[in-house]
Amino acid sequence: MRLKAGASRWSREVELRVEFYDLDPMQIVWHGNYVKYLEVARCALLDSIGYNYMQMKDSGYMWPVIDISLRYIGSAVFGQRLTLRAEIVEWENRLKIAYLISDADTGKRLTRATSVQVAVDIKSGEMCFVSPPVLFEKLGIEPA
Repeated sequence: MRLKAGASRWSREVELRVEFYDLDPMQIVWHGNYVKYLEVARCALLDSIGYNYMQMKDSGYMWPVIDISLRYIGSAVFGQRLTLRAEIVEWENRLKIAYLISDADTGKRLTRATSVQVAVDIKSGEMCFVSPPVLFEKLGIEPA
């Protein structure tokens, strides 16, 4: 993981190599596996702010994904090294993360995506319409 110069303090990149088991019969990455790649990047990002899934649970909130959007630009193939970038772009009422998957060697963009998560109070099971203070604390900002 690394923070690129000029990048948001709430962004992280990870690299992975496309494995054979991620391919479809056309010998390109099956479209559904990109969601798995987003999860890899999201977990690295959440770890970097000290608010991974276990820490979320310990804080009394679960953060289910309620929306994912992907735009496929190019195909990834077996053995290709990918850079997965995740960046928090909204946090006040929901946690929205933007993603970019690109070829690690050329920088060519392959996929853009976003995911949206909302806080749910574990005790009551109720969705929070404003992100809980713990998220603002982890991001190092004051709640609005």
